[in-house]
Amino acid sequence: MISNPIPWPNKARCAVAFTFDMDAEALLHVNFREQAPERVALASMLRYEPQVAVPRLLEIFRRFDLRQTFFIPGWCVEAYPESVEQILAAGHELGHHGYLHKRPNAQSRDEEADSLGRGIEALKRLSGQRPAGYRAPAYAFSRHTLELLQESGFRYDSSLMGDDQPYLIGNGRGDLVELPTDMSLDDWTQYVCIKEFGYMLPIASPERAMEVFRAEFDAAWRHGGLWNAVWHPFVSGRPSRADAFAGLIEYMQEKGGVWFATLAEIAAHVRGLAEQGIWQPRRDQVPFWPEPLQDRELS
Repeated sequence: MISNPIPWPNKARCAVAFTFDMDAEALLHVNFREQAPERVALASMLRYEPQVAVPRLLEIFRRFDLRQTFFIPGWCVEAYPESVEQILAAGHELGHHGYLHKRPNAQSRDEEADSLGRGIEALKRLSGQRPAGYRAPAYAFSRHTLELLQESGFRYDSSLMGDDQPYLIGNGRGDLVELPTDMSLDDWTQYVCIKEFGYMLPIASPERAMEVFRAEFDAAWRHGGLWNAVWHPFVSGRPSRADAFAGLIEYMQEKGGVWFATLAEIAAHVRGLAEQGIWQPRRDQVPFWPEPLQDRELS
């Protein structure tokens, strides 16, 4: 099913990463800058994330002895340092997720570079370290993103959806490890019904959501893939969903043959295999389309 499957550590059948995007009220301010003071209910929903959901999820990870990856906008690091310190103290990886969750592909190159730099500095001030990994806000990876990540010394990206296992994205300067995901592995598509954000999806039961996540995991386990799920604490940190989340971890651990790892650990493993010549990932040249198609090509 998967051509050229990657060898995972200790002969694991697959790699699993439960990654969380902690966006909090950055989503409010980037979408409703002038109206933010009046949108108290929406703010309360998003503040639930650092104040209630993150401690709950950290306790679940502690119970199962897992360290995972949290992508956090720089503004959220500055607004909720206590929550981010809790994540760091529990041994989890902090990843870059923009500054105020602005979409990079809607910014100029200079604007994107500014957001990237401000996010790096916020994470560095709190943790003492530069982040190794990046996930573009709203997956909005731009034509400039790879080059900017390379200039800033990032080791991996996790914004794209071009494979079922790690691969490389490159240009004339070199390449970066890409740790792909898919919308089927994003809790937003299962649970989010927020009129202000333009998402009016039917809210799935936790059982239905876990059916989707578990099916993707079982396939990754059978075929040797990467299961890299994207979760949001304010979405999946509610009690019934957190219970189901814990049940999914238990299911995976009972099945066995699973390497649970941070994305930084997975990226290091991929790079090590490639450098030793043990396994070679495929490589995509990014951006795919340097220029828009000309009129004559569309006729």
